[in-house]
Amino acid sequence: MESVEFLGRYRLTQSDACFKLGRDSVLLARFCTLRPRWSVCDLGCGVGSLLLLLSQREEALDRVGVELDPVAAGLARRNLSDNGLEGQVLTGDLRDRALLKGDRFQLVIANPPYFRAGSGKSGGQARMDDTCPVDDLCRAAGRLAKTGGRFALVYRPERLAELFAALRGARLEPKRLQLLSYGPSSPPYAVLVEAVKEGGPGLEILPVHYQTESAH
Repeated sequence: MESVEFLGRYRLTQSDACFKLGRDSVLLARFCTLRPRWSVCDLGCGVGSLLLLLSQREEALDRVGVELDPVAAGLARRNLSDNGLEGQVLTGDLRDRALLKGDRFQLVIANPPYFRAGSGKSGGQARMDDTCPVDDLCRAAGRLAKTGGRFALVYRPERLAELFAALRGARLEPKRLQLLSYGPSSPPYAVLVEAVKEGGPGLEILPVHYQTESAH
């Protein structure tokens, strides 16, 4: 069954068969660095939610999405077309080097499955990383980003050491970080990270973003 949600001036069509838009994507789209006319690539774009959210900030973008699920990829194409936005959504595995030319994008972005397979954590199979471990995700982002380009993603705080190792292994230097929490007395439930390809050392830690603040 399909449903519709409005993201500012854009209409997002979703399906019960695909992963739904969540608060994490809204906050990630708000967090990442973005400039007019940038080339952006969403790895694991689902139905295109992040591409629409980024377009709310800057409409003049070169948009590309990569999605393994053909149903979600088809909806992502519809969502761009229905909103009068140009862009390309490729159906395939982000680890496939033949799918996209490297050193192309100023921004690569992802809201990936971030629970370790077999960990017993909540989130369901759609949020387990067995189909694309963090090392593979970061290698893809590092290959696709231009030198000086950025990779922004949302991840689990308890896996930060693993994430940073994967980023640096892909020549992506972590530069900005923001923890997400449900309140001052609650531990962070997620973390936003932005890395720069071939960036120098130095990490900016932003104030914690609390769930009580509006995401829209």
